[in-house]
Amino acid sequence: MITLAWRQHRRQLLFTLIGFAALAALMVPIGISMRHTFADLGLPDCVRELARSDVAPATADTCEGAFRQFTNRYGSLNLVAVLLLVLPMLVGLFWGAPLVAREVEQGTHRFAWTQGIGRRHWALVKFGLVVAVTTTVAVCYGLGMSWWVTPLTQAAREGRLGFIVFDLQGVAPIGYTLFAVALGIFAGTLGRRMLPAMTITLVGFVGVRAAVAVLARPHYQPARTAEFPVTDAGRLPLDRGNWVLSSGVRNPDGKMVAPDTQIMCPPGARAPGGGECGSELGIQPGAYNWQLYQPADRFWLFQWIETGIFVALAAVLLYLALRRIRRIA
Repeated sequence: MITLAWRQHRRQLLFTLIGFAALAALMVPIGISMRHTFADLGLPDCVRELARSDVAPATADTCEGAFRQFTNRYGSLNLVAVLLLVLPMLVGLFWGAPLVAREVEQGTHRFAWTQGIGRRHWALVKFGLVVAVTTTVAVCYGLGMSWWVTPLTQAAREGRLGFIVFDLQGVAPIGYTLFAVALGIFAGTLGRRMLPAMTITLVGFVGVRAAVAVLARPHYQPARTAEFPVTDAGRLPLDRGNWVLSSGVRNPDGKMVAPDTQIMCPPGARAPGGGECGSELGIQPGAYNWQLYQPADRFWLFQWIETGIFVALAAVLLYLALRRIRRIA
């Protein structure tokens, strides 16, 4: 049975390896170029300096300028990162969805299940082979993308916890890939035809990934708050890399008067109309900047939590697929 499964899927594996080799040939030179530019601009030193609470204002301004220069040159690569998000889904579409659906659609499952190989044995071998191959691919993908995206995350203010970059690196791609494959397998037991199975996989993967990223991820741990005065605030007391969930300016009574912004007024600064700095926004004396954020040092905790969620979902879907296979005529 193992030999048969290998013969059925070796062409898929070959095409997958060719695709990842082509991707590596494209991405590795870009990654090397980014790292050279990052070093030439002195940004590794800036990362260490900005992590200190007593960094000099002149140093902070110089480093911020260097970060902007790097972002202006490589910021467009964020569009490439968006495209790379679909790779786990493609694995689910072309490895998971056809696993059962193609066999049933072509009728070859009847031959396999009447040659002394039970449905459970057949499913365990096929599922095991596909899960092992896709897990290996996902591990290589996660390690490679972690290396490639590091300069971009260090240059971005939100760091590794930001949307898109969080999904590309670490162990999270392993969970996404396993979930996509398991969803494809389960969809194949529902639709029993290739096209419906792939449609269910596509819609289900996008829906669940979006729901977890938007609704669940910000609440894996209680968010922290930071407050700092409007006048003479100086440099923000938050390190680069923190994931800011919400921000704004609040009056002394706690009422939000200027959402999604912050004000830093030098002592004695006046508003255009002659009032106190910020008075045109309805800001009262004693107002303060407010931020709700997830600290940068929670990156790996969030990675393991999210990976655990998708691995658990994958396990449930594979179990349900095993149950469904028993009902296929």
